[in-house]
Amino acid sequence: MSKEIFSTKNLLALGLIILAIILRFLPHLPNFAPITALALFAGVYFRGYWAYLLPLSAMIISDVFLGFHSTMFFVYFSLLLTVGIGTLARSKKKPATIIAGTFLGSILFFVITNFGVWLTTSWYAPGIDGLIKCYYMALPFFRNSLTGDLFYAIILFGAYETASFTIKKHAKEALWQR
Repeated sequence: MSKEIFSTKNLLALGLIILAIILRFLPHLPNFAPITALALFAGVYFRGYWAYLLPLSAMIISDVFLGFHSTMFFVYFSLLLTVGIGTLARSKKKPATIIAGTFLGSILFFVITNFGVWLTTSWYAPGIDGLIKCYYMALPFFRNSLTGDLFYAIILFGAYETASFTIKKHAKEALWQR
C-alpha cells in the first residue's frame, strides 16, 4: 500500500465522510444536516475528484440505509454545484466569502430540490401555482437548512483553520528551537 493513501488530507476526508454519515442518522431537525457545508468545505480544501467524492459518498452511503427517493438526482446535483462554489471560493478564502458561499449553497439546494419535489411528485399541482406553493410550503425547511449549513460551515472551517494555524505555529516554534 502506498503511503499516500494514509496522507493527512485523505484521513481527514475519510473522517469527514464518516462524521457526515453519523450526523445524518442522529436525531435532528428536518434538513439540519452537515452535507451542504461539507460540499462547500470539500470544494475549498480538496482538489479534483476528492472534492466531489466527499459529499456524494456521504450521501450515497447513508441513503443506502435511510432510503432512496425520487428527488435524489436534484439533491446530489445541488451538492455538486455547491462543491463548485467552494472551488470558486478557494482563492478568496475569507470568512465573508465562506458565509456567502454557504448562503448561495443553501439557496441552490432549496431552489433545485424543491423544483425536484414539484416535478417528480404529485404533491403539488402542475403549473406555476403548484411550483409557487411548493416553494412556499418548503420555507420552514429552508430555515433549518440555512441554519444547519451555517452552523456546520462554522464548525468545519473554524476547526480546520484553527488546527492548521496551530500545526503551523508549532512547526515554526520547533524550527526556532533547533
